[in-house]
Amino acid sequence: MWVLMYVFSYSVSPIATSDRAEWRLLPTVVFQEFTSEDRCRSAKTKLEDSLREAGTRLKSALDELQLVGKAGPREIIVAYNVECLPK
Repeated sequence: MWVLMYVFSYSVSPIATSDRAEWRLLPTVVFQEFTSEDRCRSAKTKLEDSLREAGTRLKSALDELQLVGKAGPREIIVAYNVECLPK
């Protein structure tokens, strides 16, 4: 048995929102079981590809906001980690 562990977190700068609190890390952790290492690794690859693509789209949208003076990539931190682990 193998477990896919997926950790995704993001934080938004207080200057990018109406909430003037500190930067807050908002993590999500997901575990999914697989019967084989191959199936786990396949899911890992697909998830990483999807996250990379989403990051590219997010950066593009933030660059557009920065052009109109609303916010930019510096106001948001996005991080993720995807691992296959034996159970």
